[in-house]
Amino acid sequence: MAALVAGEAAAPPGPAEAAETAEAAELSRALSRLLPGLEADSKLSRRRALEALQRAIEAAWPEEPAAESAAAAAGFQGPWARLLLPRLLRCLADPAEGCRALAAHLLGLGLRRAARPRDALPRLLPALVARLAGPESERGRPPETCEELRLALVQLLGLAVRLGGAALAPHLDDAVRVLRCTLLDPFAAVRRESCQCAASLARATPDHFHMQSESLIGPLMQSISHQHWKVRVAVIEATGSVIQFGNGKSVDDVLPHFAQRLFDDVPQVRQAVTCVVGGWLLDLRDRYSFFHKLIPLLLSNLEDDIPEIALAAASLWEKVGLQWQRENEDDLKDKLDFASPPPAHHPSPDNRPGLGCRELVFRNLSKILPAICHDVTDWVAGTRVKAAQLLAVLLLHAEDHVTQHLEVVLRTLHRACADDDRAVVRSCTRSAELVGAFVSPEVFLKLVLPALKKSPSPSGLLILASIVRGCPREALQPHLTLIATELARPHICQGSENVRETMDALAAAQDIDGRQDLYREHAGPLVEWLAASHHDWTVHSAELLQFVVVVNHAGPALGEVLPHLVPVLRSCLQPARDPQMRLRLFSSLSRVLLSAKQTVDSQGHFHHYLDTVTKDILVPNLQWHAGKTAAAIRTAAVSCLWALISSEVLSDEQIWKVQEMLMPQILTSLEEDSQMTRLISCQIINTFLKTSGGVADADKLIKVYPELLKRLDDVSHEVRLAATSALVTWLACVRSDDDVRSCYQSHIQFLYRELLVYLDDPDGTVQDAVLEVLKAGSVLFPELLARETEAVIHKHRSPALCQQLLQHLQAQPPAQ
Repeated sequence: MAALVAGEAAAPPGPAEAAETAEAAELSRALSRLLPGLEADSKLSRRRALEALQRAIEAAWPEEPAAESAAAAAGFQGPWARLLLPRLLRCLADPAEGCRALAAHLLGLGLRRAARPRDALPRLLPALVARLAGPESERGRPPETCEELRLALVQLLGLAVRLGGAALAPHLDDAVRVLRCTLLDPFAAVRRESCQCAASLARATPDHFHMQSESLIGPLMQSISHQHWKVRVAVIEATGSVIQFGNGKSVDDVLPHFAQRLFDDVPQVRQAVTCVVGGWLLDLRDRYSFFHKLIPLLLSNLEDDIPEIALAAASLWEKVGLQWQRENEDDLKDKLDFASPPPAHHPSPDNRPGLGCRELVFRNLSKILPAICHDVTDWVAGTRVKAAQLLAVLLLHAEDHVTQHLEVVLRTLHRACADDDRAVVRSCTRSAELVGAFVSPEVFLKLVLPALKKSPSPSGLLILASIVRGCPREALQPHLTLIATELARPHICQGSENVRETMDALAAAQDIDGRQDLYREHAGPLVEWLAASHHDWTVHSAELLQFVVVVNHAGPALGEVLPHLVPVLRSCLQPARDPQMRLRLFSSLSRVLLSAKQTVDSQGHFHHYLDTVTKDILVPNLQWHAGKTAAAIRTAAVSCLWALISSEVLSDEQIWKVQEMLMPQILTSLEEDSQMTRLISCQIINTFLKTSGGVADADKLIKVYPELLKRLDDVSHEVRLAATSALVTWLACVRSDDDVRSCYQSHIQFLYRELLVYLDDPDGTVQDAVLEVLKAGSVLFPELLARETEAVIHKHRSPALCQQLLQHLQAQPPAQ
C-alpha cells in the first residue's frame, strides 16, 4: 500500500492536478509524504501519521478574507477527495481506538475545509453504515464498540447532512439505516445527537424524506420514554420535524406516546410536547385531518402547573385560532361582521377565546368528547385529572354549542363527581358551572331533575348545585319552585352519607351534649315513624338507610326502642323480602349484637325478645335455599347467632334454649361452601356443648360428633382446628353422663379409630390437636383406646405420637 501511495505521488500530473494552485500542489506533496504512515503495522506509527495529517490540515486552514478563503477551499478540494478521504475512511475500521477517533476528527475537518463537501457523500455514507449499522447492530451490538466514537461518527453524519443539504437525497437509505440503529444506542448522548441529525435530515431533504420518514418513527417512539429527560426532549423535537417534513400518516402512531408525555415529571418534556403539537397545528400539511386529535394535546397544557408551559400553550393556541380564522374568512364572514358579545354570565368575558379558537373546538367537539368521557373514569388518577381539566377548557370554548352534547356531558360529570380525587371533582364542578352559564335552564333541568328523581346521589346533587351556581339569577328565577319541589322529595332530602358530622352539627344546634344524647331523645319517635313504612322497603329505600343509621349509631338508645325495633327487624328479615336488604340488616344486627350490653341490652330487657329473634328471624334464614345470595344470607344469620351467644348477655339457660331450637340448622351449616360459615358453626357448636353441661340428651348428642369428624377433612386449616376443639368439648359432655358404657361405647370406639387416622396427618398442628382430643377421651375407655392404638401404630409414618398416647394411657390410674 505504501508503494501505491508513493506511485500516486510520483505519477505524472493529470488535468486535475495541472489546474491546482501552488498551495494545493504543496499540500498534495505534504499529504503524500504522510499517507504511507497510515499503513504501518505499528499502532503508534499509524497514530503519529494521523496526528501529522491533522497538523498539516490545520496549518493549511486559511485566515484570509472570505473571497480568498473560498479559493483556498477550492484548492483543498482536490487533495482531500483524491488522497485524504479514501484513506481516512479506511482508518475508521482501524483496530486501535485512538486511530479511529483521529480519523473521525480529520474527516470532520476535511468536510468543513472542502469546497464541495457533498462530493464526499457517496463514500462517506457507506462507511458510516459499516461502523454504525452493520449486522451486529441488529443484534444490539454496534460494530463500533466505543461509545465516544459512536457519538463522534453520528456528529460526523450530522455535519454531512448540514453541509450536503439536498445532495443527501440519493443517500437517504444509508442515512436512515444509520439513524434507526443509533436512535436506540445504549449511550444517551448518541441518542440525543441522532435525534438532532434526524431533524436536520428531514429539513435538508423535504422533497424526498417522506418516503423514509415512517421507518424512523418506531425507533423514536422506543426512545420517547428514556430515563434521561434530555433524550426525551430530543426525541419529541425530532419527531416534530420527522412528521412535519415526512409522512403525516405517522401522526396516529405518535399521538398516544405524546399523550403519555403530558404526565412527565420534568417540565421541559411537557414544554417540548406543547411546542411540537402547536407547530403541527400551525404548519403540518395535513393538519385539518388531525385537528380533533391534536387540539386536546395542546389544550391539556393550558392547565399545566408550570406557568411558562401554560402561557406557551395559550400563545400557540391563539396563533392557531387566528391562522384558521384567516384561512376560513369566507366561511366565517357573517360571524366576523356581526360578532356576538360574550354571554351575559360568562365567567371571564375579558379573556374570552377568539372566534377561530371557539370555532375549532365547536367543530371538533363531537370527535373529542368520546375520548374524554372514557378517560375521565380511567383507573389512573393522573389521566382522570387531565381529562376533567380538558373538559372544562372545551366547555369554556364551546359556550352555548355544548347544548347539543349536554346529555353526554352530564352523564360524564355524574360519574366523575363521584371520584375520590378532589382535583377531578373540582374540575367537574367547574364544568357544571359552565353548563349553567351557557345552557338555558329549560334544557338542563329536563335532564338533571329526572336523573336525580330516579336515582339520587351525592354526585347528582353536586352537579345540580354547581349548575345552579353558574346560571344567571334572572334565568333561574322562574324554575326555583320546580327545583325546590324536587329537592324536597323524601328520597332526596332524607338521604345523607356524612351521618356523624350531620348529627354532631344537629346536636350542637340544639345545645345537646353529643349525638348519643340526641339519639336517646329522638330514637323512639324516629323508629316508630320509620316502622310505618317498613312493609314497602327495598335496599334502595331512603327509609331503610335511615333505619340502618339508627341501628348502627344509636348505641344505648337501642335498648329503649326494642318494642319498635324488633318487629321491624322480624318483618324485614323474612325470606320473602328483598335479599339485598336482608343482608344489609343482618350486617347491622351482627354489629350491635357483638356489643349487646352497650346497645340492645342497655336496659337489660333484650331477653324478652330472645324467642322472636331466634324463632322468627334466625330459624327462617338458616333454612337452605339455592343460590349465592341465599348462601350469603345464611352466613350472615350464622354470624348473628355467634354474635348473640358470645355477647355475654344470655345466661346458660337461655343459650340452652337457643341450642334446642337451632342445633339442627347449625349442624347442617357445617356443610356450607363458605369457609366462614363452617368455622363459625364449629365455634357455635362448641359454645352450645359447653353450656349444656351434663343435661344433654344422649340421642341428640350422638348426632353431633359425626358432623364434627367430617370437618377434620376440611380444606381450611382453621376449620379443622375448630372441629377438634369442639370434639374435646363433646367428649367432656359424654364423660359427665352416667350412662356412658351403655349408650356411647360403640360410638366412642368409632371415634377412636377415626381420630387415630388423623394422628398421622401431614399437618403437624392438626396432629397435636387430634392428640389432645384422644387424651381428653382416653378416660372413657382407656383399654379400648390402647388396643386400637396398638393395632394401627405400625401403619403410621411416624409412631411417635402413638407411643406418646400409649404412655399417657399407662400413666393414668386404673379405672374404677
